[in-house]
Amino acid sequence: MENMAPLEILMVEDDPADVELTEEALQDSKLLTRLHVVEDGIEAMEYLLMKGKYAHACRPDLIILDLNLPRKNGREVLQELKRDKSLKSIPVVVLSTSNAEEDILRSYNLGANCFITKPVGLEQFAKVVESIDSFWFTVVKLPPRPKEGDHTTRPEDD
Repeated sequence: MENMAPLEILMVEDDPADVELTEEALQDSKLLTRLHVVEDGIEAMEYLLMKGKYAHACRPDLIILDLNLPRKNGREVLQELKRDKSLKSIPVVVLSTSNAEEDILRSYNLGANCFITKPVGLEQFAKVVESIDSFWFTVVKLPPRPKEGDHTTRPEDD
């Protein structure tokens, strides 16, 4: 990677065990990443829109999104962020316990970049997180981060 700034990941997950496993897997990565975690959909949107306590949040390079969240579910978050001009280019990996066809199809229809069913075992979960990290940050060319001071546009500005 040309610049040495850490790759910013926003994880929207309410299960502390999944967060801990993700943190451990990312620590083992050869890439410099910084994981930010929010526990529900409302917090996710506040983080992404840099509101309230997230006024100085970093724009994530990647979002790892659970579907089953309190207050606002992952589908609602996905729909809202993909409608926002300033956020829609951020890749979203849905990481869910669901393997239901309707969840998979709906996630893709709402703009998810990929859908991964959470594996049950610790070792398999770590491998999945490592593969997400490796694919999205070494294989894929991500959109550039907005320059500081760039004004963001909201859907209502269209």
